Amino acid sequence: MDTSALMAPVEADVRLFEELDRLLGTYRAVVPHAVRVELDRLADGNGHEAVAAGVGSDLADRVETVDAVGETVKTDGTNENGSTAGDDDAGGSGSTNEYADDVLVALAEAGAVAYVVTNDRPLKNRILARNVPVIGLRGRNALAITEP
Repeated sequence: MDTSALMAPVEADVRLFEELDRLLGTYRAVVPHAVRVELDRLADGNGHEAVAAGVGSDLADRVETVDAVGETVKTDGTNENGSTAGDDDAGGSGSTNEYADDVLVALAEAGAVAYVVTNDRPLKNRILARNVPVIGLRGRNALAITEP
């Protein structure tokens, strides 16, 4: 799940987990550590975006956090091997948002995720180009699967 998906309950009145249950039945939801960092940064701001990011951060607490290679990240910020999960602008990109997107693309390329949940059109196109289905907003407040 990316930042836009986790902020959708506030921004688009989507019942995120209910919609995922409807579409997928049983699933394992994961959030990259970089997405959590982005949500925390946005939640520190003011206004509607900060509220949406705060809700998104709370929702992210309900699912497993993974690093860029799909390993579980513990609450202390380390993965199962004891390495620190990347939480900065590593990866050569200009922003945390771009880095978070790059992590989601890497997870898709590695086959670590069966779907990516996003409302971000450029990210959606990058994921679909890697032959991974994308779940995103369809209509007013429902999610749908887009196949590659």
